[in-house]
Amino acid sequence: MTAHRSLWGNRDFTVFWAGDTVAQFGSQITLLAVPLTAAVTLHVDAKAMGVLNAASYLPFLVLTLFAGVWADRYRRRPVMLASTLCRAALLSLIPLLFALDRLNLGYLVAVAIAVGVFTVLFEVTYQSYLPSLVDREDLMEGNSKLQVSASTAQVGGPALAGWLAGWLTPQTAILVSAVAFAISAGGLALVRKREPAPERPAEPIPVRRQIAEGLRFTFGNRVLRACVLEAATYNMFWLVLETVFLLYATRNMGISPGTVGLILGGGAVGSLVGSLVAKRISERLGLGNTVTLAMVTGCAAPVLVPLADGPRPVVLGLLLLSFFVGGAGTMVANIQVVSLRQTITPHAMLGRMNASYRFVSWGVVPLGALLGGWLGDSIGLRPAMFVGAAGIFASALWIVFSPIRAMRELPPAADDEAADDGSDGEDKEKTGDPNAETVVDH
Repeated sequence: MTAHRSLWGNRDFTVFWAGDTVAQFGSQITLLAVPLTAAVTLHVDAKAMGVLNAASYLPFLVLTLFAGVWADRYRRRPVMLASTLCRAALLSLIPLLFALDRLNLGYLVAVAIAVGVFTVLFEVTYQSYLPSLVDREDLMEGNSKLQVSASTAQVGGPALAGWLAGWLTPQTAILVSAVAFAISAGGLALVRKREPAPERPAEPIPVRRQIAEGLRFTFGNRVLRACVLEAATYNMFWLVLETVFLLYATRNMGISPGTVGLILGGGAVGSLVGSLVAKRISERLGLGNTVTLAMVTGCAAPVLVPLADGPRPVVLGLLLLSFFVGGAGTMVANIQVVSLRQTITPHAMLGRMNASYRFVSWGVVPLGALLGGWLGDSIGLRPAMFVGAAGIFASALWIVFSPIRAMRELPPAADDEAADDGSDGEDKEKTGDPNAETVVDH
């Protein structure tokens, strides 16, 4: 039986996948509806928009490393379930405050921070959970299916959020996202497979030491180090671009919220196409060539955003092309990278590896948001977008000059028993380090 058929016949994965699909729509609606609430309802300036975006990601900087320790100490599905329910409850406060005529920037920032706390817990456990739900040979297929859901949501989510915000209010879109999270929690609750409890050490290990082990493992591995530095550079400068793009599009260019949603949806169409062809491209070109080519392409595409100028059809066409190509390229690369990270990391280290990864790659996002707001006010919205696009393009260099280019396929899986002590890869053959001689030809 092929991996594809086995996953279609895997009832628990199918239920998990369905719930995740609904949650992805909720997340995409939230990503656009919350800043639209600030821009359209509260009429904030660029600096305030930067503060709001920074607040949404601040918990990743403060809590991620501790959440990784928690994810390796306890079963991951209950954490994901509780986090999803809490996000549904918190998001429902925004339309409630709006209905009571009490909504202001302070409340919006507070809710954004609180939602970010539970997003941290969910995201750290989310990518650590899949290897316990499916077999190793099904990881690429499982990640591809989950990315198809994410890409589909990226197509429909922004468009739906923009339509709801334009036809009704941005707060209505946020209420829809809260309902989506509640439905997703129901899907998680229906998973039957019992996740094995993590092994408890004979003696308690201090939290600081466990955090250090996760950081040492992540940055001691040349492949993981290249991936996390690329992601951090990309995310930081993407937030520079994103923070000012909404303001530039709605105010300077006169683009309606609904059209902004369609433009962002164009990027999601590219992501959907990329998720559907990622495995086929990898089989033909090899893992390393696929990641490198797709990453360079995806990181170059945002340069078209600040270059878009001229008649309205030309501008909209360039924006759609930029987001489409960027979405397709980064999605093809990300599917390979996520599967690679899950393969070379021991199961007992997955939570801390993902936490270390998120701490750096998402921890810089508040800095990017604040930088984008400051640049938008200091040098103007369009020059600020040029800075963001240039930084995004440069992020691909981490992959270009990494060992990933020489890999043909996923390396052997890491050995949990050998690397559970958090070693930084001295015994490379046992830890599945792709820099080891046994897999260097990949």
